[in-house]
Amino acid sequence: MVQPDEHASARDNDPGDLLSTLEVIEAQPLPTRSDAYDALHDTLARRLEATPAAPSAS
Repeated sequence: MVQPDEHASARDNDPGDLLSTLEVIEAQPLPTRSDAYDALHDTLARRLEATPAAPSAS
């Protein structure tokens, strides 16, 4: 099984990389997909939390 965060590299901000990851997940058997989507969610949440907050416009 390929975990989404196993291929983290300079391509992290490439939307095509996310699409490739989703294609890999969708090709897996149903029971495996759940774990893969969970790992993808964790990876994306960590990246979002690590991104500096944009200043709010008042």
